[in-house]
Amino acid sequence: MNVIELTRQLGKAIQADERYSAYITARNNNDADEELQKLIGEFNMGRMQLNREMSKTDKDQDKIADMNLKIRELYGKIMENPNMAAFNDAKQEMDDLMIEVTGILQMSANGEDPETCEPKNCTGSCSTCGGCH
Repeated sequence: MNVIELTRQLGKAIQADERYSAYITARNNNDADEELQKLIGEFNMGRMQLNREMSKTDKDQDKIADMNLKIRELYGKIMENPNMAAFNDAKQEMDDLMIEVTGILQMSANGEDPETCEPKNCTGSCSTCGGCH
């Protein structure tokens, strides 16, 4: 079996993991939550309007402050939504899993023993990394 075939098997194993199932369920619940989707739409529209206002040469600072306040309120409502909270938790679990998997692969490619290497301290951001050890 070659590396690509093994990687495809790894992909299947990831999809069989309970963290993946929880992530997909949470994502689907988010997508089905009409009130949440409405809030997200309003938030995105508010951000676009704020960006337009801020790019004007004759900025209306009061209008910008009002827009910022509205956006912060919408963000708070979005984050208070139980489906969004569940999604964020499930996404973090998936991100952590993928960081660990990627870390093991990177460390193995750098000569570490795949059976014993521990990438748990990796943040997943190579831009701030001093290198895999």
